[in-house]
Amino acid sequence: MSGNKAVVYSKPGSVEVRDTAYPDLVLKDGPGVNPLNVGRKCEHGVILKVITTNICGSDQHMVRGRTTAPSGLILGHEITGEVIEVGRDVEFIKKGDLVSVPFNIACGRCRSCKERNTNICLNVNPDRPGSAYGYVDMGGWVGGQSEYVMVPYADFQLLKFPDKEKAMEKILDLTMLSDIFPTGYHGAVSAGVRPGSTVYVAGAGPVGLAAAHSAQLLGAAVVIVGDLNAERLAQAKSFGCETINLRENGDLAGQIDQILGSPEVDSAIDCVGFEAHGHGKGHGEAPATVLNSIMEVTRAGGSLGIPGLYVTGDPGAVDEDSKIGTLKIRFGLGWAKSHTFVTGQTPVMKYNRELMMAIMSGRAQIAKAVNATLISLNDAPKAYQDFDRGVSRKFVIDPHGVVK
Repeated sequence: MSGNKAVVYSKPGSVEVRDTAYPDLVLKDGPGVNPLNVGRKCEHGVILKVITTNICGSDQHMVRGRTTAPSGLILGHEITGEVIEVGRDVEFIKKGDLVSVPFNIACGRCRSCKERNTNICLNVNPDRPGSAYGYVDMGGWVGGQSEYVMVPYADFQLLKFPDKEKAMEKILDLTMLSDIFPTGYHGAVSAGVRPGSTVYVAGAGPVGLAAAHSAQLLGAAVVIVGDLNAERLAQAKSFGCETINLRENGDLAGQIDQILGSPEVDSAIDCVGFEAHGHGKGHGEAPATVLNSIMEVTRAGGSLGIPGLYVTGDPGAVDEDSKIGTLKIRFGLGWAKSHTFVTGQTPVMKYNRELMMAIMSGRAQIAKAVNATLISLNDAPKAYQDFDRGVSRKFVIDPHGVVK
């Protein structure tokens, strides 16, 4: 093998499909690669032929120019692939295996990994705990919106699908195991969702829809999804969620009261993050809106799951404080109501195996919930534009045209 194609961030608002180097079992210098990671040998890794790789809202933050991502960064942290080369130190993963790649890069050796906190591995990112493929300030591991990609620590990280043929039949569901399904599920678990719960999900993008479906799987009695986008709310309604259009009516508590007979829910999940907008007509960006609103509508003693992304560097923020991730949050309200907050990257490996079983048994219908839409690698630039316009689709890239 000598060639590879990948989706590359070029400048704010623009991605391109470019020819790039075929991966090797070493992390070489390139856009976004931490100098301390350059030359890092990965004989514990594998090379994957990418079967599916998804466009994520987190990618969109970078493409909008809302992070410090450098031009030339190869994107993509949601990867499912076939193993075509194994490193010298790989013992259990074999050529031909079909695997899901957790978006968290984790060594399996450090204290965090041994405590199942693979989202904050201590050995893969010289700047701070935690890493991911194709993402700004995450160590520089090359992204997987490509034909081929290198994955380190293969024996520890990779989730092998037991039956390759059956897995390909459900690949549009299984591709969600790399990120958004575990992320939505983690948001619901962190929010304390249980049988009979009432749940508010802020945001009807793919992660919000995954969180809503996860809340249903966990037995929630009522799942309410709020957003400013009518098309995305229609998608949430299609699988049994109550919906609130916050562009038409900014009174969140009042609309919850109309649905439940009470202005509060047991649990709330923030699936929006730092590019939040104010509620009601004519409101612009207000990054603390969702965090403050979910504290308002969650009952005393309730929990808030916050898988929505918040960053420490946002050059396009509305004010100087927000540019470094300092937001005007009503923390006193959360304290007074004894709320529990759970934030940060999702530890994918904590959930992906059980969610795989839910998919294979037919219990979970995540591809339907998020409106999975298959595209070619060359279609990725247009898909990014469509996603930025707010279409209610989860774009799944099929780089080799192998998905039926």
